[in-house]
Amino acid sequence: MKLFLPLNIGAGNFVIAQKVVAIVDPYSSPVKQLIQEARKKGLLLNATKGRKTRTAILMDNGTVILSTLSPQVIARRLEELQRTYEKKLQELGKEKSEE
Repeated sequence: MKLFLPLNIGAGNFVIAQKVVAIVDPYSSPVKQLIQEARKKGLLLNATKGRKTRTAILMDNGTVILSTLSPQVIARRLEELQRTYEKKLQELGKEKSEE
């Protein structure tokens, strides 16, 4: 069974953590260009609820998601989610070996 980990990207929105390829600042020229291309292809999701865009999240299927949270905050949440997941896996492994 594959477990999908929801990553909170702000404004009540979540993405599947395992599908995230990059978390970047949306104001560099290459990323602006990437956002425009995603918009043209219908692969841009604006998850800001009208607030200022601070991050572009690149997904493994080519979708670009805009978020109000900073890249540092999202990266920290992703790291925390991964640590929690790994800890749970270790706990489950210990429980199984004790049986």
